[in-house]
Amino acid sequence: MSVSHSSRLNKLVREQYMRLPQDGKVQVTYVWIDGSGEGVRCKSRTLDKEPKSIEDVPEWNFDGSSTAQAEGSNSDMFLVPVCMFRDPFCLDPNKLVLCEVLKYNRKPAETNLRHTCKKVMDLVKDSHPWFGMEQEYTLLGINGHPYGWPDNGFPGPQGPYYCGVGADKVYGRDIVESHYKACLYAGVKICGTNAEVMPSQWEFQVGPCEGIEMGDHLWMARFILHRVCEDFGVVATLDPKPMTGNWNGAGCHTNYSTEEMRREGGLK
Repeated sequence: MSVSHSSRLNKLVREQYMRLPQDGKVQVTYVWIDGSGEGVRCKSRTLDKEPKSIEDVPEWNFDGSSTAQAEGSNSDMFLVPVCMFRDPFCLDPNKLVLCEVLKYNRKPAETNLRHTCKKVMDLVKDSHPWFGMEQEYTLLGINGHPYGWPDNGFPGPQGPYYCGVGADKVYGRDIVESHYKACLYAGVKICGTNAEVMPSQWEFQVGPCEGIEMGDHLWMARFILHRVCEDFGVVATLDPKPMTGNWNGAGCHTNYSTEEMRREGGLK
């Protein structure tokens, strides 16, 4: 099975250090979307006390030339905290913080689509728009081959894998359940999960969320998924068609309603 070298390190040794007291200090991990518009990055800093709200988390900065977001000659980028979650990896009182990215001149970075989305959501806030999103993904080995698939072949035809049960029908359930629990701990509004049509393909659902909260919770759920997979030594891809041929694709279905639509007879 193709897994990363880091996943084979002795995790019991790590636990020895993770149990050490922090003397009132708090680790805050800043999370942001990089220049690809798809990848996430993170880095951590120490605060003197536990932040009680997002306003207690200071802005920070990073080198945008290393994330495809700036030229090397002028690479300072700002991280502006927008949504805070509990940290399921370092545990309480530590935090995960989703951030918007601003350029050196305080204008939104090209991949900071949240900035404009927030303006739109504020304009329509009286309609109370609700969203629920269903994120499909595929688990890959570190070699890019679907996790659990034969090294030099393919699994049986699609049919028994969707919502399947059994070692010959689902691959990587430990990862899926760990991600689910980590999201619940963090405060992400995850509401379900299931195995998908293609073996090694899974889905989780987030919502209902109102307004900009939808994007914040979906992106943090994605970040947590990548971090959980890192611990297990595999890769989660959101590629819409990771395997060519007659294999199911992966998407992110969106469910939407306004307050008017949710009233009796409102959909009509």
